[in-house]
Formats: sequence, structure tokens, C-alpha cells
Amino acid sequence: MVILARVTASTTNQGTAASKSPALKEWAAIVHALLEGEQIVDIRKGGLHEDGRHFGLTSRRFWLSPTAEHQQAGLLKPAYAHWVDLADASPVGQPITVHGWADIVDVATITEPEHLDALDSKLVWARDYVESRFKWKRRDPLWVLVLRAHRLAEPVAAPWKDEYGGCTSWVTYDELPDDPATLPSELVLSDVAFEAKHKGIRDALPAECWNPTEP
Repeated sequence: MVILARVTASTTNQGTAASKSPALKEWAAIVHALLEGEQIVDIRKGGLHEDGRHFGLTSRRFWLSPTAEHQQAGLLKPAYAHWVDLADASPVGQPITVHGWADIVDVATITEPEHLDALDSKLVWARDYVESRFKWKRRDPLWVLVLRAHRLAEPVAAPWKDEYGGCTSWVTYDELPDDPATLPSELVLSDVAFEAKHKGIRDALPAECWNPTEP
């Protein structure tokens, strides 16, 4: 594992000058699922300390930052409950270890309960937990992010800072490179395997759920 000091990469994220890829905070077990290719989506409503208390996309490329905050084995499907123990979640106050990154390749927003049923087989979360996320802040849609995940050849870590804590989706780790793609990594799934999963998700939700302007 490499613990990084401040790094500025010469290659900027998606060709945008001075841009820096943020990190998306997610349960360690879900990051594990993404990096194992078991799941290619993340679902979001935003954290309690979110800017404006609403979820939004800040970048199409980001680090996958595993956290133990709010994570419980009972909120995963039984077959995946043990991943809470297997997944690497950095304790609060300790260096934050990052094993991978992702690009957003598709975005949907859902507002109807029947959409949850369509997604259930694509997720490792327990159905009841997904429903609770859906019902929280009921006026806001549930975001469905289709992610192309990459596993780093060697994990990297950023020293802990107090501003990295808290219930928020996005955080910028100053010490990590601006663009994750500048580090050696490999795709979690082959093109064929990923496209098969992607098609299954696209077909599961009505066309009107998919956002043609995002990412």
C-alpha cells in the first residue's frame, strides 16, 4: 500500500484543466461488491451534511472510498452479509485506504416503488434497506449510477483529516492524484461482461428513468 503526500498529476480528469477527481464515500461492503464485479450500480439520496441536502454529481470519475459509517450486515442480503467483515473499511482517524475508482457510464433517477422491484436482483443490499433509502426525503428521486469500476494494482492511502469525516457523499482527498487513471489499474469486468450487466439494468427500468444529459 502506498501512503501519498500531496500529488498533482500532469494528466487532468477527463481533460478539464485544474480538475481533481473527488471520492465517493460508500459502505466498504458495497465498494467490495463493485470491485468484485458483483454489482455495477450505486444508489444515492445524499447524506445529512450534503450541500443543499440533495445529492448531485460533481464528477463523472471518482475514487471509491470505503467507509464503515452506517454499515450493518443485516442491511445486506444474507449471501453478502459476511462482506462486512471481509471488506476493508478505514477506521475514523486512521489513513483512508482506497482500492479502486470508477467512471459513471449511465445515470437514472427513480420515483416509483415498482422501480425498486426491477432493481432488486442487481443489488447486494437487502430489499427493505433499499426501500428505506427510497422513502427518505420522499420528494427527491433515488439516483442510480451505473459504474465502470477499476481496481488499483496497489492500494493507496491518504492521511486522515477531520474534514474527511461526516455524513456526506463526496469528499476530496488532497493527497491523492488528480486523476485515478494515472495510476496502474485494471477493469473489474471485461467489456462483454460489463455490457451484459449494463443492458440488464437498462432493460429493467423504463426509458423515462434514464437521464440523457448525465453524466
